[in-house]
Amino acid sequence: MKHRTPAREEPPGTGGRGLPPHADLNLLRTFLAVYRAGSFTAAAPGLGLSQPTVTAQIRTLEQQTGRALFTRLPRGVEPTPYARELAGQVAAPLDALAVLGDAGATAAPVHLAGPSELLCVRVLPSLAPLVADGVRLRVAQGLPEPLMEEMRAGRHDLVITTRRPRGRAFASVPLADEEYVLVAAPAWADRVAGAGDPVAALRAVPMVTYAEDLPILRRYWRTVFGRQLATDAAVTVPNLYAVLAAVNSGAGYSVLPRSLCREHLDSGRLVPLHSPAEPPLNTLFLVQRPGADANPDVRRVRDHLRRAAGTW
Repeated sequence: MKHRTPAREEPPGTGGRGLPPHADLNLLRTFLAVYRAGSFTAAAPGLGLSQPTVTAQIRTLEQQTGRALFTRLPRGVEPTPYARELAGQVAAPLDALAVLGDAGATAAPVHLAGPSELLCVRVLPSLAPLVADGVRLRVAQGLPEPLMEEMRAGRHDLVITTRRPRGRAFASVPLADEEYVLVAAPAWADRVAGAGDPVAALRAVPMVTYAEDLPILRRYWRTVFGRQLATDAAVTVPNLYAVLAAVNSGAGYSVLPRSLCREHLDSGRLVPLHSPAEPPLNTLFLVQRPGADANPDVRRVRDHLRRAAGTW
């Protein structure tokens, strides 16, 4: 059981005052940033403040309202019921003020992150028209968990991930389903073709992967063949692009996202080794940092990606 320590107890005898008549907008902005980020540390960079300054401003607002706003957790903070009510009251007006303050100014760059292969093959080509129309992008690549940690620290506005984030801190929507295909160069495919047991036939073909624990291949074997994969990789490379290059050169077989190898399949440079009735799918999620849509270009990128993903 986790032990929670209140960030500040309500002062005795206050009875829980509401907002003071002339509440400091800067304190409210800091409060809303902490509420959305889930921690004092994560809120600080977006505010242009140090973490101690954020802490001090929250304490000041608590003194003015006479109410505790956050409960400290092992990682971050949790808003109290009063803080949830307060956020509901101030979020829309503060966001509207932020938009008015930015009117006529160049929108800030949109910080977008996701898997490197998907970014290069699908996401950036989809966003080219927005870039031509003046949207500025700052793009990062990485694995799901590190990217979500960086979003919690305020580094990304939007993240494309293969895992839906837990909890309600981040808004997320399904973006697209990625199909996985078992592929090899034609020379290897000819050896496997017509085999009554493709799993047995593949034991004589080298396996190429991007990780020693074979995450994509193991999942394919489990969901399609109903078996555990019992083969070691012949070649391990840094990423899926390298897997594609090795398999395309005849180094062996692998399982790849269809979006990554579509052109190679269409041209015949790669051949599907198996056509299951229900191929494995991996759902991609688009995750947005709370408050990020105060930047109108974040909204443009988000909405454009949701429309474009229907053609992926």
